Amino acid sequence: MTTDTSDIPDGSEIPADDGRNERHRARMVRKKAVIDDKIAQATRDCGVIVVTTGNGKGKSSSGFGMAVRAMGHGMKVGIVQFIKGAIPTGEEKFLRRFPDECQFFVMGEGYTWNTQDRTRDIAKAEAAWAQARALLRDPEIGLVLLDELNIALKLGYLDCAAVIADLEARAPMQHVVITGRGAPQALIDAAHTVTDMTPVKHAFAQGIRAQAGVEM
Repeated sequence: MTTDTSDIPDGSEIPADDGRNERHRARMVRKKAVIDDKIAQATRDCGVIVVTTGNGKGKSSSGFGMAVRAMGHGMKVGIVQFIKGAIPTGEEKFLRRFPDECQFFVMGEGYTWNTQDRTRDIAKAEAAWAQARALLRDPEIGLVLLDELNIALKLGYLDCAAVIADLEARAPMQHVVITGRGAPQALIDAAHTVTDMTPVKHAFAQGIRAQAGVEM
């Protein structure tokens, strides 16, 4: 077999054929067979619970990305933000442009170290869950995003068992995305997909304050 040298500049060496391309092709053939088999075994359709937790950046960003993805598929979306509320976000400003496709409820008053009132925080969390429950009971809503719910559960503002019971009683094809640090083990056990965001570097640790479009 000859090597086509038409695309190699004059004076350049022709890459040696050491079998790497063939070995790569063989590996990809084997990998495709494994993946095709796994795809063939995944035959169920159902609404899934996705939990994004951990100390790294990107939990809410991931949740909002999934909300936009669902809207792109023609699904209606409901969003409830726990804890947050004092600072307007780009996600809220954007998604409120689509009131027919997205119901957006900001139910918190800000970070707990700023509110400094546990009784009031609990009342706000309970009101937020009442709104979330209404969305979970609406079969027209294809995806529900419960942003920072994990924090409310971690701090004991809501009963985890009651929350899970409401999640499991939702419409069969409704998807739920839950974000926030410190997801309780019971919620992790009830979820279908769980991702733990691990921090590697963060601009804030370098003295860079929150930037619009990146952090808010």
